[in-house]
Amino acid sequence: MDDPAGVAPRLYFQRVPEEKVAKNRLHLDLDIGGGAAVSIEERKARIGAEVERLKALGAGDHRGAIEEDGEFWVRMNDPEGNEFCVQ
Repeated sequence: MDDPAGVAPRLYFQRVPEEKVAKNRLHLDLDIGGGAAVSIEERKARIGAEVERLKALGAGDHRGAIEEDGEFWVRMNDPEGNEFCVQ
């Protein structure tokens, strides 16, 4: 998938015939919080809104939110069980 503006990185997901047998071979961190330049309260609000949107699409957040050393993220699973983080 290419960014139409040509700014963001390109991602390509290739289907493979094998089932998942262990940990992901790829783990994505979706950075929607805005980074350290944004207050932790605003990052939490942005991340919370995105988590709710993803849950409505079928993702799960079984571990819940994690806050550590000024960072905040939510580890989630897609409908197939693949892990990713929203930060």
